[in-house]
Amino acid sequence: MSDAALVDPAAAPPPWAASLHEETVLWVKHWTDRLFSFAVTRPSSFRFRSGEFVMIGLPVNGKPLLRAYSIASPHYDEELEFLSIKVPDGPLTSRLQHIQPGDKILVGKKPTGTLVMDALKPGKRLFLISTGTGLAPFLSIARDPDAYGFEQVIVTHTVREVAELAHRQLYSQDIHDHILVGDDARAKLIYYPTVTREPFERQGRITHRIHSGDLFRDLGIEDEKFDPEHDRIMLCGSMEMIKETAAILEAHGLKEGSNAHPGDYVLERAFVG
Repeated sequence: MSDAALVDPAAAPPPWAASLHEETVLWVKHWTDRLFSFAVTRPSSFRFRSGEFVMIGLPVNGKPLLRAYSIASPHYDEELEFLSIKVPDGPLTSRLQHIQPGDKILVGKKPTGTLVMDALKPGKRLFLISTGTGLAPFLSIARDPDAYGFEQVIVTHTVREVAELAHRQLYSQDIHDHILVGDDARAKLIYYPTVTREPFERQGRITHRIHSGDLFRDLGIEDEKFDPEHDRIMLCGSMEMIKETAAILEAHGLKEGSNAHPGDYVLERAFVG
């Protein structure tokens, strides 16, 4: 009898195993009833640039159910962190929101994306403009020493309720003690949260604050507009915010970049469509 005849077919890896890692959940943090973060083990062969996304998911009825998620941890971290919404009837998030440490998560082997430093031309100010879970890639970039080649790094995060300002403490306090970027973050990082549906020190959508000039006045930018020569911008979040802000940037003379042709601003086309 050959060795092949002794192999249990049920023990054979599924056909999708060649393109996916199976990783272990390390921790889960529920920010609100609509928002949570979690981290999984990182495969030793997994390489990515800060700001990229990867397909992650769960096996459902013997098949992988996958969605694109930005990696929230920086490229040098030993774990892979993600930020997710909870959708009660969402095919994936209705299941994903119940994960616990020790559970298994499927992680794609090929991270990619345009929200990376390589897709931007050199400049002086880096704006990382986000809404909701669009903050995720900027959690990665803000902890990457390469970001501090800019003289200023401005992270904007717009949410509906104050409790949804996930990682508020990271940007306003913890990052200042970070072993790699703490000194630069203290000197160069500006955290600019706004809230739309509750009283807060900064009210309103980020697009409204750009249109009104409030963003620029708050930052001490006299021209009250984006400067194509010095400003570089990344956009991630709601489709409405991205399209409206991109139109503003184009009107201010900035041009969209890509991995092949670096430009003045970038957005994640895989998410916007």
